[in-house]
Amino acid sequence: MNIIGVDIGGTKCALSVPEGDDRVREVARFATTDVNGTLKRLYAEIAKLEPTDDVVFGVSCGGPLDAKKGLILSPPNLPGWDRIAICEELTKRFGGRAFLMNDANACALAEWQFGAGRGCQSMIFLTMGTGMGAGLILDGRLYDGITGNAGEVGHMRLAPNGPIGFGKHGSFEGFCSGGGIAQIAKQRIGEFSGASVLKDLSRDEVTARDVGEAAVAGDELALAIWNEVGERLGEALSVFIDLLNPERIVIGSIFQRCESLIVPSMNAVIAREALPDSARDCKVCAASLGDEIGSYAAVAIARYHATR
Repeated sequence: MNIIGVDIGGTKCALSVPEGDDRVREVARFATTDVNGTLKRLYAEIAKLEPTDDVVFGVSCGGPLDAKKGLILSPPNLPGWDRIAICEELTKRFGGRAFLMNDANACALAEWQFGAGRGCQSMIFLTMGTGMGAGLILDGRLYDGITGNAGEVGHMRLAPNGPIGFGKHGSFEGFCSGGGIAQIAKQRIGEFSGASVLKDLSRDEVTARDVGEAAVAGDELALAIWNEVGERLGEALSVFIDLLNPERIVIGSIFQRCESLIVPSMNAVIAREALPDSARDCKVCAASLGDEIGSYAAVAIARYHATR
């Protein structure tokens, strides 16, 4: 069977193919430009791979999407991509089958098939990057919900007030995403009476990366911010552990880079809030595929559907 992964992003697109059972190889990468130019390049690069009639395409793209109809519906980072019938176009040009999936679900499949979730029957993947989204693997299947929107955990409210994420004050995304952490820092800088390197930065420009670097250097304010992030993450994970009883929760991006700053307070909250038996049997760990996850995700979509 011929499998081709297509990763469509706001700044770059990539094509990838499986390499044995455990690896994926990126075979083309190019900048995302306007919609027509990008699609023309995409089809040309696919043609070079000489796909066979039984090809299965996996297409990973940020939402909003209509995954069941194979439509890209004007994602914020892809202006002009309005109702692009990507799956229909691929099968019309090259034959075979094509499947579209939002990037959070696709990354969940990638970590489940190739990464930190291998061997699990039930796993939650959290993006924890610019935003906070999730992909749910339940009883050996991806759960995407009736409209494909399952896993929008960032919209969950953790507090009546707080940093804004997903258009909501006090949301999980507000407390535990790159944008949210920056908001927390801006507020805490104004409230903190002690010395901090964060005070030397422009409050309008401080980032989660700045807070991480300051914390690694032992900055008291930065460490307190990460402690708060860990507590909020622990609150959300406790709900997921009680509700879904997963074997593993795999967290990407910020968690991968700042795990040591987050885990102590996160674990303390889980120990206090979650059901003891469920918490004991759930391992929380960092994603393992790193910067290659997009290529793995696109192939994982195709592999998942090819075996269904």
